[in-house]
Amino acid sequence: MDTKKHTTPLALDSNRLKTNETSSAPTALDRSLVKKLLEYSGNPRIEVRLWNGEKVSISNEDPIATMRFNSRSACRRLMTQGDIGFGDGYSEGQIEIEGELVEFLREVYRAKSRPVKGSKGVFQLHELLPKKKPQKNTLSGSKSNIHHHYDLGNEFYSLWLDREAMQYTCAYYPIESMTLEQAQVAKMEHVCRKLMLEPGQTVVEAGCGWGGLARYMAKTYGVKVKSYNISHEQIVYATERARLDGLDDLVEYIEDDYRNIKGSYDVFVSVGMLEHVGRQNYQELGAVVDRCLAENGRALVHSIGRNAPELMSAWIEKRIFPGAYPPTIREMMDIVEPFNFSVLDIENLRLHYAKTLRHWLQRFDGNEEKITKMFDDRFVRAWRLYLCGSIAAFLVGTLQLFQITFARGMDNSISMTREHLYPYLKN
Repeated sequence: MDTKKHTTPLALDSNRLKTNETSSAPTALDRSLVKKLLEYSGNPRIEVRLWNGEKVSISNEDPIATMRFNSRSACRRLMTQGDIGFGDGYSEGQIEIEGELVEFLREVYRAKSRPVKGSKGVFQLHELLPKKKPQKNTLSGSKSNIHHHYDLGNEFYSLWLDREAMQYTCAYYPIESMTLEQAQVAKMEHVCRKLMLEPGQTVVEAGCGWGGLARYMAKTYGVKVKSYNISHEQIVYATERARLDGLDDLVEYIEDDYRNIKGSYDVFVSVGMLEHVGRQNYQELGAVVDRCLAENGRALVHSIGRNAPELMSAWIEKRIFPGAYPPTIREMMDIVEPFNFSVLDIENLRLHYAKTLRHWLQRFDGNEEKITKMFDDRFVRAWRLYLCGSIAAFLVGTLQLFQITFARGMDNSISMTREHLYPYLKN
């Protein structure tokens, strides 16, 4: 990894804030706008503290947290820019949260999910702005989007992901007390059992991260794996790990787009890539699976999702995950239906992801000083908001985590039961 200090992607000029913004008293309009903001947000149990220390709240219940504006412009920017205004304001330190950030966000998401009658206010200006659609995931666009997020450096991710496989996807906790490392192994095993892997089979993986699942499949089940990924740093890391583990003859990491997969395989697997494929490309992904999957093959797609169609937070799209889109189950069916695939199993691991993220956040916070030296304070605050917001979203149900297993529609070799998933229940 480059040893020079990285610069944050937040191209904001904090110096534009005028000094009198923090010293001038709030106006009647300022107070009215803040009250309308809280009303439109579903009357969350949140107290707002203005830049002069004045408190504003409309809930009759005790507040669970306080949102403090350190300047008038931070307050106005939230009202006119919505998610982007809040995310950038928090990252800059112009918006502070007093209390648990996860609980604050959880309360905001919970309250916002309730319909509010007559919620027509000036702070709705950001709702009139065009929704920011995900950046297109063309061959070149996908490369740029992935570079923005995943090529921040292997050292950065190694500080807070599991130490063995560096899995940047939802872990699986069949036993609640599992460590992050144990739960990530359990996730890989869970995936393998759903695919009913057998020695000598061939597997193709679309989007391999740092290659942990491919190595686990090869080492534990004796299968041959080809993994496609467009993140250069991840491919370099994964290839070296496979060499060190003596798995060169079983695992091959290919720096290329999933659309260029060639060959025929017994198994197709994709864990944590569909979010970056783009809604408009699902049938194309299905065509790739159809083209490469053997007659009696198995396929599994693991993805963050939603209960109803909705774009990703504008701030997440702009600052963290460009091109990201979490699909609904119905939207995911565009992968299988046009090609006569039959769904064998659908599982929602939403609460497992919330627990995974708590483990990540604990390690991220424990390495705050190191991460600050790599990047800067603004980057650390932005990523803490991203991790905490994700925890809250999975706990409230704004986000889901779907695993879908499928096979060809005329394949009668499928399992009659789900017994193969839970062998430990026999004991």
